[in-house]
Amino acid sequence: MPSALPTGDPAPADGSLPPPAMAELGDRPISLYLHVPFCATRCGYCDFNTYTSAELGSAPGASRTAYLAAARAELDLAAHVLGPRTVDTVFVGGGTPTLLAADELVGLLNNVRDRFTLAPGAEVTTECNPESVDEAYLNALVAGGFTRISFGMQSARPHVLKVLERRHTPGRVADVVGWARAAGFGSVSLDLIYGTPGESVDDWRASLAAALACRPDHISAYALIIEAGTRLAAQIKRGEVPPPVDDDQADFYEVADRELTATGLDWYELSNWSRPGHECRHNLAYWRGDPWWGVGPGAHSHVGGVRWWNVKHPRSYTDALRHGRSPAAAREVLSGDSRRVERVLLESRLSSGLPLSVLTPSEQARVRDLVARGWVALNEDALTLTLQGRLLADAVVRDLLD
Repeated sequence: MPSALPTGDPAPADGSLPPPAMAELGDRPISLYLHVPFCATRCGYCDFNTYTSAELGSAPGASRTAYLAAARAELDLAAHVLGPRTVDTVFVGGGTPTLLAADELVGLLNNVRDRFTLAPGAEVTTECNPESVDEAYLNALVAGGFTRISFGMQSARPHVLKVLERRHTPGRVADVVGWARAAGFGSVSLDLIYGTPGESVDDWRASLAAALACRPDHISAYALIIEAGTRLAAQIKRGEVPPPVDDDQADFYEVADRELTATGLDWYELSNWSRPGHECRHNLAYWRGDPWWGVGPGAHSHVGGVRWWNVKHPRSYTDALRHGRSPAAAREVLSGDSRRVERVLLESRLSSGLPLSVLTPSEQARVRDLVARGWVALNEDALTLTLQGRLLADAVVRDLLD
């Protein structure tokens, strides 16, 4: 999760939710996000809420054992607050979840099963760095109930991986994808990053070709964002590496869309392409505003128009739960219009489109101009971004909203 947390109102120590939020939730299923905050090393571009062993030290409450106990305690809290509940999707992210032993990762999933009803056909995903697993590890995850895995490939070019400070060698990705297939994962995804300083369009094409040669079911391709406070941001500020160029990133995106679409991967969200039936259901729950509970340091949650976020540091997180308190740092109750604007921001990113009924009359009147500019297309009662619109998604939303 991103390192910066918003500000909000104090969250109740017992984790309870306002009656209107619980009434809206009703008997709907939820999604669970489990944040594992550990990394072997910190990549230079990353500002996620993650910690290396050196950063955590040996202080009580910062160990993996303490984290696992605290995660179980937060699952207890979630079960108490939400009551009997079906879980449609589980996503384990980080950090590097696969720094936990396979039995620990499967144990987290079993902890979910102990407290909730896992829906038949539930999607259960873990993120994974290619260098952190072997065949036996992947076999254990599938045997334990994981159905989907997302490998952080980022690039196939060694000099690009070096700038990003990624540890794996390019060929490792093909190995782990093959092992994941053999283990029986129902869906395999690869994450890529484009626009790294020093990366050419030919480099990017090579990375796409290497990724597609693995025949993944899903690819996420993200433009590199230079986050303040990261080592890469400092290198750019000192002039050691050049900053990304917006026009180059647009070229990278167009190349990606062309290459991925040509091989049967269709875009369903701005940065995500998949084979039919392999869309990430967990992430779709975020984009559609469905209810989810985030477990772990810095994790965010949303239920019935109430959004809250946990304290960031693993030591503070474990300390709160050890003393019987919710680990939430703060929360906010979204107004009706805030939720509507959020729907516009998120659902406009989806290929399924944004229903025109979400827009105010004055906003609906602006749609014709966006169509004339070639930024959106109308499909029955919804608007969908064109390729040009996807390149200018922020501008589309800005021009659309009151």
